[in-house]
Amino acid sequence: MEVRKWRKSRPLWGSILTIVSGLMILWVPLNLYLSTFLPGSIAIIGLLFGGVITLIGIVALFFPNASKILGIFTIFLSILSVIGALGGFLFGTLFGIIGGALLMAWRLEPVKAKTAPPSGLEKTHSV
Repeated sequence: MEVRKWRKSRPLWGSILTIVSGLMILWVPLNLYLSTFLPGSIAIIGLLFGGVITLIGIVALFFPNASKILGIFTIFLSILSVIGALGGFLFGTLFGIIGGALLMAWRLEPVKAKTAPPSGLEKTHSV
């Protein structure tokens, strides 16, 4: 029961898709590591964007109140990752956009407060 309560208090699916997106975006420049670190290569941008997107997904699990701004950054960086890492063959970009949208749309359900019925002493009669 505790896992279910924890899961409902976090943007779980948005975070998972964001982490998967970041790893997919990281995959392209890591496989081109011989040319990634050459001077003038823009593949280093793919490492930066993929790492930041993965970090955003992890941070969203621990700080759910910041999920809206993290979702905006995820969508922005996912679109920009097309420049440096081919967007993880565009699957990373699509997962990043969907994950960012889920992070932005997530909200905690309001807690239902229990109200006690008024007692006989609190009733007032008006004429």
